[in-house]
Formats: sequence, structure tokens, C-alpha cells
Amino acid sequence: MATHKSAIKRARQNRVQRTRNTGYKTRAKNAINEVRLAIENKEIEDARLSLSKAISILQEVQAKGIMHKNTASRKISRLALQVNKLAVTDSEEDKGEKLDSPPQDPPLSQP
Repeated sequence: MATHKSAIKRARQNRVQRTRNTGYKTRAKNAINEVRLAIENKEIEDARLSLSKAISILQEVQAKGIMHKNTASRKISRLALQVNKLAVTDSEEDKGEKLDSPPQDPPLSQP
């Protein structure tokens, strides 16, 4: 335990900063989990919206020095990759459905 006056003040400041930082870290984790949940449920629009919110929150946390900039960038990159992969697989499934449909007869030409 701190005994000097300056050490006591520093311990008090550290306690306040730690509780503040915990709130920011929780916000970031919740944003990441929201994106992952949308990806898991294959909801592309929800995933894109929650990704943009998560990017904003992660950049804010990084700017405040709570999270290292490389860590924030890595998390953003991986989430974006997963969302983009989901969008690509969904568009491929749409193309597959179009290819599986029966061929149409060509229109009859009028003489």
C-alpha cells in the first residue's frame, strides 16, 4: 500500500482510470460480439451496420490509448474479412439459385 502523499494520489488516479478503461473495453467487446453474432446468423445488413459501429468504437478506444493501435487494427481487419466473406458466399448462393432455375424458351420472333 502506498504511504507517501504522491503515491496515495497516484493509486487513487490509477483506480479511477482503471474503472474508466474497463467501461471502454466492455463497449469494444460488446461491439465485436454483436458483429460476430450477426455473422453467425448470416444477417449481412446487420453485420455491416454493426461492423461500422464496431470500427468506430475500436478506433475511439485505440485513440484513447486503452488498446494498442495494432490490436485495434487487427480486430477491425478480421471482422471486416469475415463480413466480406459472408457477403461473397451469399452472393454466390444467389447466383447458384439463378443457375439452377429451368431454362427459359427464347421469345418468338414476329415475321
